[in-house]
Amino acid sequence: MNQEKQIYFPTIEKVKKATENIKNVSAVTPLGVSLRYSKQFDAKILLKREDLQQVRSYKIRGAYNKISSLTAEESKNGVVCASAGNHAQGVALSCKLLKIKGTIYMPAPTPNQKVEQVKMFGENYIEIKLVGDTFDDSYHAAMLECESLGKTFIHPFNDEKVIEGQATIGLEILEQCDKPIDYVFIAVGGGGLAAGLSTVFKALSPNTKVIGVEPEGAPSMKTSIENNKNTELESIDKFIDGAAVKRVGDLNFAICKENLHAMITVPEGKVCETILELYNKDAIVAEPAGALSISALDFYAEDIKGKNVVCVVSGSNNDITRTPEIKERALLFANLKHYFIINFPQRAGALKEFVVDILGANDDITYFQYAKKTNRENGSAVVGVQLKSASDLQPLVERMKKHNFYGDYLNDKPDLFQFLV
Repeated sequence: MNQEKQIYFPTIEKVKKATENIKNVSAVTPLGVSLRYSKQFDAKILLKREDLQQVRSYKIRGAYNKISSLTAEESKNGVVCASAGNHAQGVALSCKLLKIKGTIYMPAPTPNQKVEQVKMFGENYIEIKLVGDTFDDSYHAAMLECESLGKTFIHPFNDEKVIEGQATIGLEILEQCDKPIDYVFIAVGGGGLAAGLSTVFKALSPNTKVIGVEPEGAPSMKTSIENNKNTELESIDKFIDGAAVKRVGDLNFAICKENLHAMITVPEGKVCETILELYNKDAIVAEPAGALSISALDFYAEDIKGKNVVCVVSGSNNDITRTPEIKERALLFANLKHYFIINFPQRAGALKEFVVDILGANDDITYFQYAKKTNRENGSAVVGVQLKSASDLQPLVERMKKHNFYGDYLNDKPDLFQFLV
């Protein structure tokens, strides 16, 4: 007789034990009211600031809880992980604090800033190996080392002890909040945080709706739940790198399928808007995955009116060199940045005519590439225009066509558009 496989759920007792394990390592991060978002959504919006951890993300919780649970023999043999981001920093700091040797595999293109952060946290207890072009390349190399040298692999999400460590955030939120919580929004990558936190709330606050939030370009958990089986995506948009995985953990999927109230996706451009708003208006530096939970509020605006809502700001390891791309994506999402092929007559004064007669008073040229070809009547230029209002687009296009400047619109041509953004 076949028996149905038992689903692992972290018990409250194990989560409390994890809390005890990590209490001297992981900060009890603030849960504070956001006056701006509360006013905007006519609700009480609280931000759980995991970006204020020492490693600037919640990943230290799961990494330390896992590594501290190893036997003496496992500790002696050392640990291995594969990560290009927050998990690597959590493992590195855990290795140093527990005096366990660790090898951290990272893709060769990993920004030097991230590599240096991992070195700083791990010091002499870790060795960094830059292998391959992608996370998958690093992962396979890490697994080979584990198998050949008998080391323990520290998985970023698909591990019971890691899930129990991440679940401690749920206990903290419930201890910090003096009123019932109606909604909790959390970013979902591999599913470690979602699996742990949702289990705590299902046990201790079952009326709270826990909403998982994924990038629109990497909906691995949402797709898996819809298919009722863990499904690997063929391709993903890696922009929100902290939450962009092709396949979620098997443990995590089984838990989230049962516990999450809903899974939603948010466009990458919307997340970029949120990152810029948090920085400019609240002085909060959030990485793309860290801003996912707040970005979801717009899609639940009616549901959360008058409610108590928690958003977990999961991390702040944002590379400043990405700021121009973040701004660009935000403007594109807001329908304020547009690229065209413009046909300029090959005569003096054509550019002046375009600026004076075609562009609106508040329109701004932000990109211009033109090569004059004297053997043609018209010369084509690629022009980027930033608008003050999205409603200015249609009148602009009509003026271009009326004066015979219009060639083509590039925003909706991804094969060409990728070379501009």
